[in-house]
Amino acid sequence: MDKEDLNSARTNPDFLKYLEKTRLDAISNRDIGALYEVLDSFLVLDLDEDKADEIYQNILKITFEDVEEIILTRKLTLKEKDLFYVRAFYEHAIEKWSYENNKGAKELLFVLLSILDDTALCDALKVHIIALSKEKNIDSFYEEDVNLNASQDDEIYGYFITNFNYDLGKYLEENSDILDKEYKTLKHLLDS
Repeated sequence: MDKEDLNSARTNPDFLKYLEKTRLDAISNRDIGALYEVLDSFLVLDLDEDKADEIYQNILKITFEDVEEIILTRKLTLKEKDLFYVRAFYEHAIEKWSYENNKGAKELLFVLLSILDDTALCDALKVHIIALSKEKNIDSFYEEDVNLNASQDDEIYGYFITNFNYDLGKYLEENSDILDKEYKTLKHLLDS
C-alpha cells in the first residue's frame, strides 16, 4: 500500500466500521486470528493507539487463559490458530525483554519452547534463552547476535527472530550447559 491507499483506508467509514465490527466479534468469539487481523490493520494504518493496545491485551488474555489446556494436552504448531498463540507468547516475551524484565521473558520463552512443535523456531528460542541467561539486553542481542540482513526463507517465521550471526547448531552445542541449567531452573513452570 502506498501513502494514498493508507490514507484512503484510514478515512474510509465503511472500512473503519468493518474493523470495529470485526474487533467486537473477535473479542466476543475469542478469535485471536481475527484480533490479530484487526491489530495489524490498526498498526499499519496508525489508528487509535489505545484501541490497538486494548486489542493486544485481549489477544494476551485469550492466549494465557488457554495456555494451561495447551500445556496439558498438546503441542503448538505454526499452523492456523496455533500460529497466533505462538505469536502472542513470543511478542509478549520480547516486550518483557525490552522492558528489562529478563526473568519474565525467559520464563515465557521457556514455556513456549516446551509447548512448541517446530524444530527451527525451538532452536531460535534457545538462542533467546541463552542470551537472557547471559543477561544481555535486547539491544545488545539485536546488535551482536541477530543477522539483520538475512532474508526469511519461509514466510511463517516472519514474526520471529530466527537468523543469527553464527552457525546455530554449533552455538547451541557450545551453550548446552546453559540450556541444561535453565531447563532445571524453569521446568517447574510446566508442572500442573
